[in-house]
Amino acid sequence: MYNRTFTAFIVLLLTLFTTATAQVSGSVKYNRVSPTEIDIVFSLTPSAGWHVYSNGFAAGGPTRAEFGTDELQGAQLVGTLKPGPGEKTIDDPIFEMPVKLFEGPCTFTQRVKLTAQKYNLQGYLRYGACNDVNCLPPQTLNCKLDGNDGPGAAPSTPAAEPAATATNEPQAEAPAGLDALAALSASPLAENADSSALSADSTALTTDSVAQTSEVDASMLQTWWAPVIDKLKAYGEQSEYTDASLLKIFLLGFLGGLLALFTPCVWPIIPMTVSFFLKRSGDRKKGIRDAITYGLAIIVIYVTLGLFITLLFGASALNDLSTNAVFNILFFLMLVVFAASFFGGFEITLPSKWSNAVDAKSEQTTGLISIFLMAFTLALVSFSCTGPIIGFLLVEVSTNGGSVLAPSIGMLGFAVALALPFTLFALFPTWLKSAPKSGGWMNTIKVVLGFLELAFALKFLSVADLAYGWHLLDRETFLALWIVIFALLGIYLLGWLKFPHDDDEHRTSVPRFFLALASIAFAVYMIPGLWGAPCKAVSAFAPPMSTQDFVLGKTTVESKFKDYEAGMRYALTNGKPVMIDFTGFGCVNCRKMEMAVWQDTKVARMLTDDYVLISLYVDDKTPLPQRVTVTEADGSETVLRTVGDKWSYFQRTKFGANAQPFYVLIDNAGNPLGRSYSYDEDIDKYISFLESGLTNYRNSK
Repeated sequence: MYNRTFTAFIVLLLTLFTTATAQVSGSVKYNRVSPTEIDIVFSLTPSAGWHVYSNGFAAGGPTRAEFGTDELQGAQLVGTLKPGPGEKTIDDPIFEMPVKLFEGPCTFTQRVKLTAQKYNLQGYLRYGACNDVNCLPPQTLNCKLDGNDGPGAAPSTPAAEPAATATNEPQAEAPAGLDALAALSASPLAENADSSALSADSTALTTDSVAQTSEVDASMLQTWWAPVIDKLKAYGEQSEYTDASLLKIFLLGFLGGLLALFTPCVWPIIPMTVSFFLKRSGDRKKGIRDAITYGLAIIVIYVTLGLFITLLFGASALNDLSTNAVFNILFFLMLVVFAASFFGGFEITLPSKWSNAVDAKSEQTTGLISIFLMAFTLALVSFSCTGPIIGFLLVEVSTNGGSVLAPSIGMLGFAVALALPFTLFALFPTWLKSAPKSGGWMNTIKVVLGFLELAFALKFLSVADLAYGWHLLDRETFLALWIVIFALLGIYLLGWLKFPHDDDEHRTSVPRFFLALASIAFAVYMIPGLWGAPCKAVSAFAPPMSTQDFVLGKTTVESKFKDYEAGMRYALTNGKPVMIDFTGFGCVNCRKMEMAVWQDTKVARMLTDDYVLISLYVDDKTPLPQRVTVTEADGSETVLRTVGDKWSYFQRTKFGANAQPFYVLIDNAGNPLGRSYSYDEDIDKYISFLESGLTNYRNSK
């Protein structure tokens, strides 16, 4: 029964992967429903992992879909924008309100009534799109109706434009010309900034003031807006898939292999296998060669497993697991099952006929094939101990590694650690005499691993809890469970708690005492987190601070500037570097970063004292004094209607990015001070990001 249970988990794990890309494609078509009425139908297709917000929910949340017009002559709108089928309603845990969205292809329809023979409508659909990591700035899909076949005209085919596909991909970088700068800087944005933080000359530029400003101001304006995409790329993209992270994945796998060595399924096999090779050949050199070949075969088997996982599903699908609620629930259940197995509740084993068949085949063959089959037999026989470790390792590197090499590198580390003793003991057989004998200490390792897997299982349940808005595992609940788990681990190591496979020990060894001390101390360390302490050591695992019901001494950070030019003037006057926060009122993950990371005491101090923080809202609907049409590098035209459009265009043209949250550090001339930073709630990593910018700023001066 247990085999079937485990097989079911593996099948579910390996068959429900999805891929994600950061695009929403769209098209427009026009349906004549009567001589005087036309339906404008917008069709949107979000990629896997992305969703498009509908309308029909309260304001104050994510960007709602809406229809707007730039010109409307000889026609009038009938009713409001109507969403098509497939709409879902969910409770958003960040905005604490129900929202409506589409997770697949969707349509929005706006009906137009013609009131004159000659009509002209230029309009657009504005909508928001997010995945579980980033949000796009509010996107627009333009439409146009222009004809002479309105009421009173002879019957004819409407002059509406044919359906045209418009793909909402990030536009190519295009430097802003001086004319565009003057127009873009014409909005009265100073009212969006904290008046107490602005000096008399910190007001936003107007069209007249651009022409009349000093040469220094005009020069700085062009410098501040100049594209720095290549300079930003020179620092390297913000990525988890660097050589350093691959080394960490290898070390994680190596640590897992070492732990697997000291389990009852593997350790007793080592001396028997090495002795077999040395005695079978009668030739010490050949025995050593066979043992080394055996170790290499183990490496090949496990690395092949990692490659199979990657080739079967692809790196993007593996990375998407980190944001997929269904899979996180499956991971949670799988790790709980693994933990119960390590506690002695049952054994997870592969069918015995598999290992018997492979073992029999190895006895019938000779040479390299025989050695390889023996290594394969080890992998099958030891699965009850190595399976949970491998399962946890693959889940962890797949959901947090993201690189196409991550599973293979993790399995390489695991296999090297597992194969190393066979080679070393073959080279130095006398070491076998001093090696620890099998005993109850190996079961202790299994139980400790069970506690760790149970703790990490809560991390995956937390992701699903946030996605569905259950509020079953808010931050204080998560920390309370971790406190209990690590306290019980310490109690177990002291010998006060027993499991079915444990020996009746009456003494606690010195190593067990120190491990128990560390575990209980860690539990005590987390207790202040129940009242809102940051607990940096667990910040990457615990739910965000926004889920905490009670926070004592809450730290808040608010930007004094919501206008780029005003903030840059202030920074130049005071000699401080700048952090630009590209955000949105409806950006869920922006709020998570602000509540989970910016509330850290050190982060708050650095953002307040060391930097000038400028928050630019890409969904700010404040109209610009006049619409601005800019030509992109690919020849397409983009209409900037609102302040949010301006900041979205600015982010795209200056930094080559189009998603939020997006943080970039710059000097007083608008040049980057390091790589950009996106959604990642690791407080230590964010502090390192800020510190590196300060260091580069001081060095540049």
